[in-house]
Amino acid sequence: MKSQDIVLLLKLISLENSAATNVREDYSLRRLENLTGISKSELSSALNRCIDVGLATKDRHNGAPRANRKALLGFISKGLRYVFPAKPGPLARGVPTAFATPALAGQLMSAGETIYVWPDATGTEKGQSITPLFKTVPHAAKQDADLYLLLALVDAIRLGNPREAKFAEQQLSTAFKL
Repeated sequence: MKSQDIVLLLKLISLENSAATNVREDYSLRRLENLTGISKSELSSALNRCIDVGLATKDRHNGAPRANRKALLGFISKGLRYVFPAKPGPLARGVPTAFATPALAGQLMSAGETIYVWPDATGTEKGQSITPLFKTVPHAAKQDADLYLLLALVDAIRLGNPREAKFAEQQLSTAFKL
């Protein structure tokens, strides 16, 4: 399992949740590469790994990859913080993550004013840096608001105390439509 596998699975869920999904266009490796910033070879390997461990399947009608939402939620909520831990780093300019995202702002009271950000040269906020799951996450999040929310919730689980992690898990379950 690699961190880009989780980014790919979250992107697949984002595409599945969108109303205007065109299977031929949206699920091609070239299109996924443009949307995530992950190379086609890495995407192909990630998809194969996810299918092998049961976090993804191929649709039997059209061959499109599908995330196993229930298994993915279980992995994210129970194991992700141990496999891909997030440790706050120095202050940096970047893209807000966790509960600092616009979609989650004000959902939970914060103990301080410092927010978490993914370091990014074109970011608009200053906060404590968090290494994203994969180096292209800020780029992918800027292109897709749904993916941005999913990635931020995953970071809230990776970073949060039990109360924040539980809240993020509930929000993620709703976003996964479980």
